[in-house]
Amino acid sequence: MDQDFGVTGSHTEVELLVDVPVERLWQAVTDLSRIGDWSPECTYAGWLDSHSAPTVGARFEARNRFPNGLVTQVECVVVAADRPYSFGWNVFGSPPEATEAFATWRYDLRPAARANQTVVRQSFTHGPGESGARAAVRADPGNAAALLQGRLDQLRRNMTTTIEAMVRDIQSRRA
Repeated sequence: MDQDFGVTGSHTEVELLVDVPVERLWQAVTDLSRIGDWSPECTYAGWLDSHSAPTVGARFEARNRFPNGLVTQVECVVVAADRPYSFGWNVFGSPPEATEAFATWRYDLRPAARANQTVVRQSFTHGPGESGARAAVRADPGNAAALLQGRLDQLRRNMTTTIEAMVRDIQSRRA
């Protein structure tokens, strides 16, 4: 049996206060067609099976490009869709019926104390399924902790970049 090296359950998140109302931010985080405009890693996402909005059980595909040039395609299943407060999905490397999720992503939004502001938390949790992080730590077990922490740090930076780009885009459309 392979060692896990702490991958399963490893978690990171960011929480930001943004100058955008909750409903407008919800519209952005659930607009899969725009994620490639904002994310430094996810270059494309699109609904599958004639879905066009987040509902629990809806599926979508996503493509990612990493700094080393690796491109991946994943399939995702929505596990949280509570408008306008939460949107979450599990990520699979192959059809969900055949594998375990290798990650869970989630946005949680709540109105801030000031009108037209939102507290947004985006989180990522590694699951038990096969993933690039799991393969990396297996290939270099002596550096497993550093490799895993490096990936979590990278994800946190990417989440911040994505949310900030989303907010700038929403704010530019107000004018």
